[in-house]
Amino acid sequence: MQVAPTSPSEHVPAREPLAPEHHHRELALEVRDLWAGYPGQPAAVRGVTFDVPAGEMVGLVGPNGAGKSTLFKAILGLIEPLKGQAIAFGRPVKEARDDIAYMPQVEEVDWDFPVSVLDVVLMGRYHHFRPFARWNAADRAQAFEALERVDLVEFATRQAGQLSGGQRRRVLMARAIARGARLLLLDEPFAGLDAAAQHELLQILDTLVRDGNSILVATHDLSCVMSSCDEAVCLNREVIAAGPPAEVLTPAVLSETFHMHLVTVGALGVQVAGFYPQAAARSVDPSSRR
Repeated sequence: MQVAPTSPSEHVPAREPLAPEHHHRELALEVRDLWAGYPGQPAAVRGVTFDVPAGEMVGLVGPNGAGKSTLFKAILGLIEPLKGQAIAFGRPVKEARDDIAYMPQVEEVDWDFPVSVLDVVLMGRYHHFRPFARWNAADRAQAFEALERVDLVEFATRQAGQLSGGQRRRVLMARAIARGARLLLLDEPFAGLDAAAQHELLQILDTLVRDGNSILVATHDLSCVMSSCDEAVCLNREVIAAGPPAEVLTPAVLSETFHMHLVTVGALGVQVAGFYPQAAARSVDPSSRR
């Protein structure tokens, strides 16, 4: 169950999301008619088209199995798209990789591997493979600056596997920051976090966008998208809707995206998303029925 405020509530962004009518400037990412999947299976995402404007945060919303991780991998070239393309800062992504950082889901990282927090962050400095190369002073300075931004400098020498879930995500965030990229792709960074850890991570993202970076963040958390994102993209194998969160995160769109009914509790000013049986149809917003 997700609770989406009808207006920003608990989280106070470090910067204000842009007004819906503002003029988009340069595009950090353009995804055009992108189809992607895996051999022997139907396409996981179909005909996906959307933009991430420079200096903005865009929330990619969809249920498990909607194709969000596959879409990220196709954008980054980790899997070959079946059709379509992704363009970053006006160039094909393969030519703009130095400007892009990727934060995978925390479960994809082997936290049992004996490596320090600083070493994990330094991995973000690998722009190109450098056999037998050592980290130089500039690499270490960038890594410590990234750790400072996520408030983890005191943990630099600690084994990464000893950290809490929220701290692990901040380490991965520091690794992305250390890369010096202008565009960050974050896959489910809030999953499993308590409210305090989620708030800390959102503050970091808000600050990064305020400083001119661009972020595409995949998440199930509708309240984060409503309170902090400039744009929202609802995905379930294809784009259901895209635009300002207040216009996109409606009962009808979310019902189509999550294949569930939405109950609006007007007095509380919230929308509660969940699976409801047919017997509860009287409580369901009629506009959400298909």
